[in-house]
Amino acid sequence: MATDIGIELGTDSILVYVKGTGVVLKEPSVVAFDGDTRKIKAIGEEARLMIGRTPGNIVAVRPLRQGVISDYTVTEKMLKYFVHKAVGKSLFGRKPHISVCVPSGVTEVEKKAVEDAIYAAGARDVKIIEEPVAAAIGAGIDIAKPCGNMIVDIGGGTSDIAVISLGGTVVSTSIKVAGDDFDEAIVRYMRKKHNLLIGDRTAEDIKIQVGSAYVRAEESAIEVRGRKHVTCLPKTVTVTSEETREALREATAQIVEAVHSVLERTPPELAADISDRGIVLTGGGSMLQGLEQLIEEKTGITTMTADDPMTAVAIGTGQYIEYLGGN
Repeated sequence: MATDIGIELGTDSILVYVKGTGVVLKEPSVVAFDGDTRKIKAIGEEARLMIGRTPGNIVAVRPLRQGVISDYTVTEKMLKYFVHKAVGKSLFGRKPHISVCVPSGVTEVEKKAVEDAIYAAGARDVKIIEEPVAAAIGAGIDIAKPCGNMIVDIGGGTSDIAVISLGGTVVSTSIKVAGDDFDEAIVRYMRKKHNLLIGDRTAEDIKIQVGSAYVRAEESAIEVRGRKHVTCLPKTVTVTSEETREALREATAQIVEAVHSVLERTPPELAADISDRGIVLTGGGSMLQGLEQLIEEKTGITTMTADDPMTAVAIGTGQYIEYLGGN
């Protein structure tokens, strides 16, 4: 009997869900290869550790950009590696059924590229699912019912906002502002305000530890090490959660604006359902402190984060095949 697998193709991470087991693999979507021969040197976490630390001929790249394949050949090899790692050598002889999620705004050409890459990785058949639908299933929402549910899925490269009813998307939008943009905003802020050069990994640490989208009950601070912009000498500065709020204001405002635009286009009956049931946040980016409160204040609708926002899309993608089987 073939295995059912769900794959979340994230800009930052690839998650693999196996039916009956759960999420069995979560690794960075990074590939390191020889720039001259194109030979793969490392994939996943091992490759991530090489970013910014490789000799001239070794290139560490993310072959997925904002949920879309930017390098087909490298993506195919990466997917084959992760599928085999998740299900083992027993895969051969009984190819798996694979469902894979894509951002709601992708084109048919981009969907076809994803489908082809999954088939090349060893799939028996492939089902494409839009990220908000997968997120809703993974968050435990019964999407088959005739009532409106609003999902805001904030990943690494894209934020997908959708209203779902009767198993399908009624209104949706996808914007290229998400977790990676939070990191980049912090990098820019540190350079402008503190004259300090920091890397993406340091920016992510700042975001996780003191990042804020809304006024905290208790403001916190963190010491950050980097290089002075002009002299390039090491420097340490203290960054507060209030400063991160300032740094992230533009990016979080764009997400709130996208939520507003979807609500404005939502049919009145479904809008009433959302007002009663609330807005559900999923994705790693939704874990930014205070984002719930910011969206709730700006929309006037109760906003909550899924129990496990990081894996909701992967779980929902894996359970999609079961959902199709029951409908």
